[in-house]
Amino acid sequence: MSVSGLATKGARLTVTETLSVQTPHTGVAMLQLNRPDRLNAINDIMVGELNKTLAALGADSSVNAVVMTGAGRGFCAGADLSLLSSVATEGLDSVRRAQAVEPASGGVREDARADFQKKYSYFPSMSKPVIAAVNGPCVGLGLVIALYCDLRFASDAARFSTAFARRGLIAEYGMAWMLPRLVGHPNAVDLMFSARMIDAAEAFRMGLVNQVIPQDVFREKVREYAADLASNVSPRSLRVMKRQIYEAMFQTLAEAFETSQREMLASLQCADFKEGVAHFVEKRTPVFTGK
Repeated sequence: MSVSGLATKGARLTVTETLSVQTPHTGVAMLQLNRPDRLNAINDIMVGELNKTLAALGADSSVNAVVMTGAGRGFCAGADLSLLSSVATEGLDSVRRAQAVEPASGGVREDARADFQKKYSYFPSMSKPVIAAVNGPCVGLGLVIALYCDLRFASDAARFSTAFARRGLIAEYGMAWMLPRLVGHPNAVDLMFSARMIDAAEAFRMGLVNQVIPQDVFREKVREYAADLASNVSPRSLRVMKRQIYEAMFQTLAEAFETSQREMLASLQCADFKEGVAHFVEKRTPVFTGK
């Protein structure tokens, strides 16, 4: 599958059975989970189509930022109940098949850690920012997906729950590692143990989301943020900083410092640095190439 050329303003492409991609602004891809009748619950088809689509967007040089949202009134209600029922009745064989799905190779950086090449955890290995635009319920696997996005914006209609403990399950797909890093240990324990539903305001207080935006202007405001990244920020800077941020989770301060020194020297020799200085001095809109 190819999404080359999607960045034409207003272009729309229905990518797969469960997903669609729209490009309302040059350089921005709006990826929509498209099962609104099921609150965009995840099934096996969506799992495969999601990583193939993200791989294509990652390889598309015309895309600088990806926004992920849900069709209808929800972001993602978690695993489809039919999938859960299948796992419950078929036992371990069904579980092993579900766990065997790996991210498409095109969506993974060659220098990415193995930690970020697992099912759902591969979002940080993408070289472009991925923004979760949480427009409604975000539960279970839906929350897992949101956690692995780089930024999370919530409408004031959004709701969040880990859900797993209330289904007799555990903190799936690395949530026990990721969630405490975003909301702190006490909040993570609370959310995972109780599986209670929280609103957007509480999610913001915990640090789970970056912003809460009124529902009536939600998509517009998220698109504006993504458009600013796509137009006014160096794609190369974003690419390098994203790698630095996620690598730093495993580094000492000294190692992170040494990495920044090497990257700084490299950036001073790149075309985007020269353009960053030139557009500022000349007081014009930047024309970054990502090089």
